[in-house]
Formats: sequence, structure tokens, C-alpha cells
Amino acid sequence: MGPKDIILKGRHELEHEHTQESIIRPAVDIFESKQGLTLVADIPGVGKEDLSIDIDKGFLTIKGRAKSKLTGEQVRQEFLPGNYYRQFHLPDEIDASKISADMDNGVLTLHLPKTAAAKPRRIEIT
Repeated sequence: MGPKDIILKGRHELEHEHTQESIIRPAVDIFESKQGLTLVADIPGVGKEDLSIDIDKGFLTIKGRAKSKLTGEQVRQEFLPGNYYRQFHLPDEIDASKISADMDNGVLTLHLPKTAAAKPRRIEIT
């Protein structure tokens, strides 16, 4: 799996249901190591309870609903809470059963480990 594979496969997006609410496509950074991929997505205003991460037929889908927790009279509004949606085609080298997620201050971090067969290894000569 090289940088070209990540760009082509990591950015594949599918059509989603159109609703009356705004759909926000979160910014995502993807990093690769020998162990796997790390996907970091900015989804401010989304709590763990309002976030779903699903894998189906080789596609990873991130959906979240942003909510404002502020109280008081609104004087100006430049950020509209909305629905976050992003979808990626997972490379065959990813072990979907071992994907884990962390959420901290509006930043979602997904750890996508490679299968054992996809990890590089050195063969010793005897």
C-alpha cells in the first residue's frame, strides 16, 4: 500500500441521502505506518452519543450531528450546526474487525490496523 493507494482509495466517496439540513464534509488527515492507517477527522460540536461509525461492504462511514450547548440570546451566528458525513472505501489490507476510535475535543481519531499478511516482515536465512 503506497501513497497513491491511500489517495485513491481513502477519498472515494458515495452518494448520501439528501436532507433539508446542511451536510458538512469534515476535513480528514490520513497517516500510514507499518502497523496501519490513522484517520483524523475534525467534527466540532459532535458528542460521542451523536456519532456513528459503520463498516459495510468495504466502506467506512462516519456520521455525526453537531449540537450547540450554549445558552443565552444569540447575537450573531456564523457556524450552523449540521450533520457531518464522510465515507471511504477501505483497502483490502485493513483488518476491519480491529478498527478502534477515540474522540477528544471534536477530533475523531480512527486506528485502522493492517492485516498480518499486509504487514512487512523480514525473513531470516538459516
